[in-house]
Amino acid sequence: MSASLVRATVWAVSNRKLQPTWAALTLTPSAVNKIKQLLKDKPEHVGVKVGVRARGCNGLSYTLEYTKTKGDSDEVIQDGVRVFIEKKAQLTLLGKEMDYVEEKLSSELVFNNPNIKGTCGCGESFNI
Repeated sequence: MSASLVRATVWAVSNRKLQPTWAALTLTPSAVNKIKQLLKDKPEHVGVKVGVRARGCNGLSYTLEYTKTKGDSDEVIQDGVRVFIEKKAQLTLLGKEMDYVEEKLSSELVFNNPNIKGTCGCGESFNI
């Protein structure tokens, strides 16, 4: 068996700015507090999982469910709570914000899209 010689050159890079990247999903403080409150009664669950399902006139609807384990393909956001994102939902959630909104007749977790270009009649957002 012969040994081969491999050479590598390392260059020092100076004055290089880091490129900011989008978080897959950000949570508002009210969303973090609500998820903490929901998980307080479920000690066997490690967090919540966000996914998408085919629905509505734009074709997608978000789902949220409790999860007991972290899957291999999930992306984890750690902001005091653990939120897992299904693999097929990662691109649709990129750059979005999860918020908890409480009104007189309803309370819900909503997804705000800062990149929105328009909405349809049902209120679900879509990009053009």
